[in-house]
Amino acid sequence: MSIARGSLFDLLRVGMILIGLFVCVGSPTLSLAQDDAAAEFADDPEPAAVADPAPAAESAAPAGGAAPATPAKKQNLLSWTIESLGYGYVFIFLALSVCLVSLFVMNVLAARRDTLCPQELVDSFEERLNEKDFQGAYDMARTDESVLGQVLSAGLAKLSRGYNKALEGMQEVGEEESMKLEHRLSYMALIGNLSPMIGLFGTVQGMISSFQVIATGGSTPKPSDLAAGISTALFTTLVGLAVAIPAIAAYNILRNRVSRLLLEVGVTSEDLMSRFEDVQPQGAKK
Repeated sequence: MSIARGSLFDLLRVGMILIGLFVCVGSPTLSLAQDDAAAEFADDPEPAAVADPAPAAESAAPAGGAAPATPAKKQNLLSWTIESLGYGYVFIFLALSVCLVSLFVMNVLAARRDTLCPQELVDSFEERLNEKDFQGAYDMARTDESVLGQVLSAGLAKLSRGYNKALEGMQEVGEEESMKLEHRLSYMALIGNLSPMIGLFGTVQGMISSFQVIATGGSTPKPSDLAAGISTALFTTLVGLAVAIPAIAAYNILRNRVSRLLLEVGVTSEDLMSRFEDVQPQGAKK
């Protein structure tokens, strides 16, 4: 019995030793196996964590910062000009422009050589005088609408009172026609002088409007309100100069042309009437 009890204790002792060895050796292996299995089959949480901040950032951007600026609305230059000028200035400058174009066309047609001193009339009148057909020359000059025709008809009408009276009558008609042409040209000069003054008036009005916005708008007035008055000031000045510069240039060019043609009318008429220098007034004693 003692031998059997001793062998039983020995068996228990050996079993305990084996169990201890199994626990000591198997636990690291088990832990390593668990780690490998977790690394291979477990879900990776990092991609979801990385992917999530983007929507979070997008949702947080409008709440954290200022609202995104809306793009400025594009405006046509013509509509901006009309809006800056206002309908009052648009109507005034448009009326001045139409009048300027009309006057320019009228004065260009009146300042032609065929209108003031046609060469056909000179040749025909001289031919009638060479033929001693004075009545025919007078009728031809009187029916002609040119300045030279009016001057020659006035000279022939007063030729019976002497050559000097004929020259005086020609000079009077020439001065009258010259005054008519200058009077028509003067309206172009008037537009050229009036248009910048209207532009200056608009400039002062626009600046007053801008300073009124500064005075009544507090410490931070809206830039758009300031820009409205400044735009009025600049556009009225620009359009006023745009109308005045062509008007003054056209007036001076046409005035010089009219003066040159009227001088030619005077010289030509005196040359044609020079053959009557010896004509004395009727009833005068020689």
